[in-house]
Amino acid sequence: MTMRVRIPQTAVARRERFERIYRSNYEAILGYARRRTEPDEAADVLAETFLVAWRRLEAVPEGDETRPWLYGTARRVVANHERARRRRGRLDARLREAPGAAAAPAGDRAALAAAFLRLTEQEREVLSLVGWEGLDAKQIGAVLGCSANAARIRLHRARRRLAGELERAGWSMNSHPLEEIA
Repeated sequence: MTMRVRIPQTAVARRERFERIYRSNYEAILGYARRRTEPDEAADVLAETFLVAWRRLEAVPEGDETRPWLYGTARRVVANHERARRRRGRLDARLREAPGAAAAPAGDRAALAAAFLRLTEQEREVLSLVGWEGLDAKQIGAVLGCSANAARIRLHRARRRLAGELERAGWSMNSHPLEEIA
Protein backbone atom coordinates (compact mmCIF):
# COMPACT_ATOMS: atom_id res chain seq x y z
CA MET A 1 0.00 0.00 0.00
CA THR A 2 1.47 3.31 -1.06
CA MET A 3 0.89 6.26 1.10
CA ARG A 4 0.24 9.59 -0.52
CA VAL A 5 2.01 12.39 1.27
CA ARG A 6 0.70 15.89 0.76
CA ILE A 7 3.38 18.50 0.41
CA PRO A 8 2.33 21.92 1.67
CA GLN A 9 2.21 24.50 -1.07
CA THR A 10 3.25 28.08 -0.68
CA ALA A 11 0.52 30.65 -1.05
CA VAL A 12 1.95 31.79 -4.38
CA ALA A 13 2.23 28.26 -5.78
CA ARG A 14 -1.32 27.53 -4.58
CA ARG A 15 -2.69 30.64 -6.27
CA GLU A 16 -0.79 29.93 -9.49
CA ARG A 17 -2.06 26.35 -9.61
CA PHE A 18 -5.63 27.50 -9.06
CA GLU A 19 -5.31 30.15 -11.76
CA ARG A 20 -4.03 27.52 -14.24
CA ILE A 21 -6.94 25.24 -13.41
CA TYR A 22 -9.41 28.11 -13.68
CA ARG A 23 -8.10 29.43 -17.02
CA SER A 24 -7.95 26.02 -18.65
CA ASN A 25 -11.38 24.86 -17.46
CA TYR A 26 -13.49 28.02 -17.18
CA GLU A 27 -15.24 27.72 -20.56
CA ALA A 28 -15.89 23.99 -20.24
CA ILE A 29 -17.42 24.27 -16.75
CA LEU A 30 -19.47 27.32 -17.71
CA GLY A 31 -20.81 25.44 -20.74
CA TYR A 32 -21.65 22.47 -18.55
CA ALA A 33 -23.54 24.74 -16.15
CA ARG A 34 -25.38 26.55 -18.96
CA ARG A 35 -26.63 23.27 -20.42
CA ARG A 36 -27.99 22.08 -17.07
CA THR A 37 -29.39 25.18 -15.38
CA GLU A 38 -31.42 28.28 -16.01
CA PRO A 39 -29.34 31.02 -17.67
CA ASP A 40 -29.21 33.14 -14.52
CA GLU A 41 -27.91 30.21 -12.43
CA ALA A 42 -24.97 29.19 -14.64
CA ALA A 43 -22.63 31.86 -13.25
CA ASP A 44 -23.52 30.82 -9.69
CA VAL A 45 -22.79 27.17 -10.47
CA LEU A 46 -19.47 28.16 -12.04
CA ALA A 47 -18.51 30.29 -9.05
CA GLU A 48 -19.47 27.62 -6.51
CA THR A 49 -17.62 24.94 -8.45
CA PHE A 50 -14.39 26.92 -8.46
CA LEU A 51 -14.89 27.90 -4.83
CA VAL A 52 -14.94 24.20 -3.96
CA ALA A 53 -11.85 23.71 -6.12
CA TRP A 54 -10.04 26.51 -4.28
CA ARG A 55 -11.01 25.18 -0.87
CA ARG A 56 -10.04 21.62 -1.76
CA LEU A 57 -7.16 22.44 -4.08
CA GLU A 58 -4.96 19.71 -2.60
CA ALA A 59 -7.63 17.16 -3.57
CA VAL A 60 -7.96 18.39 -7.17
CA PRO A 61 -6.16 15.86 -9.37
CA GLU A 62 -3.50 16.87 -11.84
CA GLY A 63 -3.50 16.60 -15.62
CA ASP A 64 -6.27 14.85 -17.52
CA GLU A 65 -8.19 14.10 -14.34
CA THR A 66 -8.73 17.76 -13.38
CA ARG A 67 -11.68 18.50 -15.67
CA PRO A 68 -13.66 15.36 -14.76
CA TRP A 69 -13.16 16.25 -11.09
CA LEU A 70 -14.52 19.74 -11.80
CA TYR A 71 -17.46 18.26 -13.75
CA GLY A 72 -18.27 16.04 -10.77
CA THR A 73 -18.15 19.03 -8.46
CA ALA A 74 -20.32 21.09 -10.84
CA ARG A 75 -22.77 18.19 -11.01
CA ARG A 76 -23.16 18.24 -7.23
CA VAL A 77 -23.55 22.04 -7.24
CA VAL A 78 -26.28 21.77 -9.90
CA ALA A 79 -28.01 19.08 -7.81
CA ASN A 80 -27.90 21.37 -4.77
CA HIS A 81 -29.43 24.19 -6.82
CA GLU A 82 -32.17 21.85 -8.04
CA ARG A 83 -32.96 20.70 -4.50
CA ALA A 84 -33.18 24.33 -3.38
CA ARG A 85 -35.51 25.12 -6.30
CA ARG A 86 -37.78 22.20 -5.34
CA ARG A 87 -37.80 23.32 -1.69
CA ARG A 88 -38.80 26.84 -2.76
CA GLY A 89 -41.54 25.36 -4.95
CA ARG A 90 -42.89 23.30 -2.07
CA LEU A 91 -42.77 26.32 0.21
CA ASP A 92 -44.58 28.45 -2.37
CA ALA A 93 -47.27 25.75 -2.63
CA ARG A 94 -47.60 25.55 1.17
CA LEU A 95 -47.91 29.32 1.39
CA ARG A 96 -50.60 29.37 -1.30
CA GLU A 97 -52.51 26.58 0.46
CA ALA A 98 -52.13 27.97 3.98
CA PRO A 99 -55.40 28.88 5.65
CA GLY A 100 -56.02 32.56 5.25
CA ALA A 101 -53.12 33.04 2.85
CA ALA A 102 -55.34 33.90 -0.08
CA ALA A 103 -57.59 36.03 2.10
CA ALA A 104 -54.77 38.04 3.63
CA PRO A 105 -55.08 41.59 2.39
CA ALA A 106 -52.17 43.10 0.56
CA GLY A 107 -51.82 45.57 3.43
CA ASP A 108 -51.10 42.70 5.83
CA ARG A 109 -48.42 41.33 3.53
CA ALA A 110 -46.92 44.80 3.20
CA ALA A 111 -46.96 45.24 6.99
CA LEU A 112 -45.28 41.85 7.43
CA ALA A 113 -42.63 42.71 4.83
CA ALA A 114 -41.99 46.09 6.45
CA ALA A 115 -41.71 44.53 9.92
CA PHE A 116 -39.35 41.86 8.57
CA LEU A 117 -37.13 44.54 7.03
CA ARG A 118 -36.92 46.38 10.36
CA LEU A 119 -35.23 43.33 11.91
CA THR A 120 -31.46 43.06 12.00
CA GLU A 121 -29.74 41.11 9.24
CA GLN A 122 -28.99 38.29 11.70
CA GLU A 123 -32.64 38.08 12.78
CA ARG A 124 -33.83 38.00 9.18
CA GLU A 125 -31.28 35.28 8.39
CA VAL A 126 -32.36 32.95 11.19
CA LEU A 127 -36.06 33.42 10.33
CA SER A 128 -35.29 32.82 6.65
CA LEU A 129 -33.39 29.63 7.43
CA VAL A 130 -36.50 28.30 9.15
CA GLY A 131 -39.16 29.70 6.83
CA TRP A 132 -37.53 29.41 3.44
CA GLU A 133 -34.97 26.65 3.86
CA GLY A 134 -36.96 24.54 6.34
CA LEU A 135 -33.95 23.96 8.60
CA ASP A 136 -34.15 22.78 12.20
CA ALA A 137 -32.14 24.20 15.11
CA LYS A 138 -29.22 21.80 14.63
CA GLN A 139 -28.96 22.65 10.92
CA ILE A 140 -29.28 26.38 11.62
CA GLY A 141 -26.49 26.04 14.15
CA ALA A 142 -24.28 24.43 11.51
CA VAL A 143 -25.02 27.24 9.05
CA LEU A 144 -24.42 30.00 11.61
CA GLY A 145 -21.48 28.31 13.29
CA CYS A 146 -23.12 27.94 16.70
CA SER A 147 -24.73 25.21 18.78
CA ALA A 148 -28.28 24.00 18.22
CA ASN A 149 -29.22 25.56 21.57
CA ALA A 150 -27.80 28.93 20.54
CA ALA A 151 -29.71 28.66 17.25
CA ARG A 152 -32.96 27.99 19.15
CA ILE A 153 -32.31 31.03 21.33
CA ARG A 154 -31.59 33.21 18.29
CA LEU A 155 -34.75 31.96 16.60
CA HIS A 156 -36.84 32.63 19.72
CA ARG A 157 -35.46 36.16 19.99
CA ALA A 158 -36.00 36.85 16.29
CA ARG A 159 -39.60 35.62 16.48
CA ARG A 160 -40.22 37.72 19.58
CA ARG A 161 -38.72 40.80 17.90
CA LEU A 162 -40.81 40.22 14.76
CA ALA A 163 -43.92 39.85 16.91
CA GLY A 164 -43.14 43.18 18.56
CA GLU A 165 -42.64 44.87 15.19
CA LEU A 166 -45.93 43.43 13.93
CA GLU A 167 -47.83 44.52 17.03
CA ARG A 168 -46.46 48.05 16.58
CA ALA A 169 -47.80 47.88 13.01
CA GLY A 170 -51.25 46.97 14.33
CA TRP A 171 -51.25 43.23 13.72
CA SER A 172 -53.16 41.00 16.08
CA MET A 173 -50.95 38.08 17.09
CA ASN A 174 -54.10 36.03 17.78
CA SER A 175 -55.17 36.13 14.15
CA HIS A 176 -51.63 35.65 12.74
CA PRO A 177 -49.59 33.29 14.96
CA LEU A 178 -45.86 33.58 14.35
CA GLU A 179 -45.49 29.82 13.96
CA GLU A 180 -47.38 30.22 10.67
CA ILE A 181 -45.08 33.05 9.63
CA ALA A 182 -41.75 31.46 10.45
